[in-house]
Amino acid sequence: MNNISIFGTSSDAGKSTLTFVIAKIIQDAGYEVVPFKAQNVSNNSYVCDDGSEIAVAQYFQAEVLNCKTSYHLNPILLKSGKGNSASLIVEGKVVANKEVLEYYRDIDLLKPAVRRCYEYLDKKYDCIVNEGAGSPVELNLMDKDLSNIFIANEYNTKIILVADIEKGGVFASIYGVYNLLPKELRDNVIGVIVNKFRGDLSLFDEGIRIIEEEFKIPVLGVLPYLPFNLGFEDSASLKNFVQYPKNKKLDIAVISYPHMSNYNDIEPLIADDEVFVEFVSNNISLEKFDLVILPGSKLVIKDLQWLKEIGLFKQIKNYSKQICCICGGYEMMFETLDDKYTVENSAPLVELGFGLIPSIITFQKEKILKKQEYELFGCKIKGFEIHHGVSKDYSLSYEKNNLKGTFVHGIFDNDEFRTKYFKSINHKYKGYNFKEYKKDSIDTFVDQMKIKLNIQKILDNVL
Repeated sequence: MNNISIFGTSSDAGKSTLTFVIAKIIQDAGYEVVPFKAQNVSNNSYVCDDGSEIAVAQYFQAEVLNCKTSYHLNPILLKSGKGNSASLIVEGKVVANKEVLEYYRDIDLLKPAVRRCYEYLDKKYDCIVNEGAGSPVELNLMDKDLSNIFIANEYNTKIILVADIEKGGVFASIYGVYNLLPKELRDNVIGVIVNKFRGDLSLFDEGIRIIEEEFKIPVLGVLPYLPFNLGFEDSASLKNFVQYPKNKKLDIAVISYPHMSNYNDIEPLIADDEVFVEFVSNNISLEKFDLVILPGSKLVIKDLQWLKEIGLFKQIKNYSKQICCICGGYEMMFETLDDKYTVENSAPLVELGFGLIPSIITFQKEKILKKQEYELFGCKIKGFEIHHGVSKDYSLSYEKNNLKGTFVHGIFDNDEFRTKYFKSINHKYKGYNFKEYKKDSIDTFVDQMKIKLNIQKILDNVL
């Protein structure tokens, strides 16, 4: 059985989404399937079943497929680091902060980890669906491309191209990427999927003819643009969310600082028909909101300084209605934040926080990674921790007056907590089952994509 690589003809073409759609199609045909991405760049990560850390996209794909999660699904992860560096996570653990040039210089040193993880999965599953990264034909970087070229060459994968028609220039992107691929990889391309088409799909019939007859590339499907408010991987995908709450009971502000992370915590609110969510990145008045949420941050002190610079710090400090803070946002609520070990900054630094929690946050070199059930705010909540900051006095959470804060991600996934909390803000709030919504949304989305895809052509090339 052949493994598959999903190559985008541009960034944000829909590779992450098509990876789980294609994987689900193969799984539904009766095979054991697993998602994989050799190297990801994302501040949004999850803690796996084995206690390691991977990018949210691979975690979400594994959830869709009901796979066990481990670092094998995403052996290399880069997150924002101090200065101009990136935090390098290899096989689920932080190993170093590296400048971009240094990272590319040492890229060959990372290949053994990618091979170990890929070959481990290859023995356990019938098919690996590999998500590529960006464009596979960045000619100056092709010898350093772990997610696209390295995997496709090393393991002779079949290749599906995904093109985003919404960006414009779809013909040039398809033709260009296909013809810039090395010949041995061109020979493995089974076809192209044209993604995010708005309007009547028959308007692209001539486009299909051009691609198939003139470019000599099979078209595996033209997919309609469908909003999918789950599995947000990065800020680009976050901007695509669509929300039309018909029974609005609450207006919620989510503070969108430059290094915001784990905004998947907000997905249950975006999906809620009784909640309107606004991501706030300017110094607008917060008075119209019933609740202000400070989400996670990859660089907490820098984002705290940003709040002070633009004026939101003063507004939040004087805000009299409900405030909920998660992880990095929670750390900001303390009196001082001490980065004496230079975890986030190039030199030791102490920054004054909001002062709403009477204690100190210290950034430790060793990252805390936990996934378990927690007793929080009177509820049993399944969630995870992923942070360097620690507090001796309030190691997990804090609650007083209008403030709730915790290190734990995933609290709003819990229907009991979310409903109880929102009812306390507006007694008319009713609540909904997020787990059920998530399953129905994924199933509906995959079914709609299946109708438009040449499933037989895909299976014929995999089996």
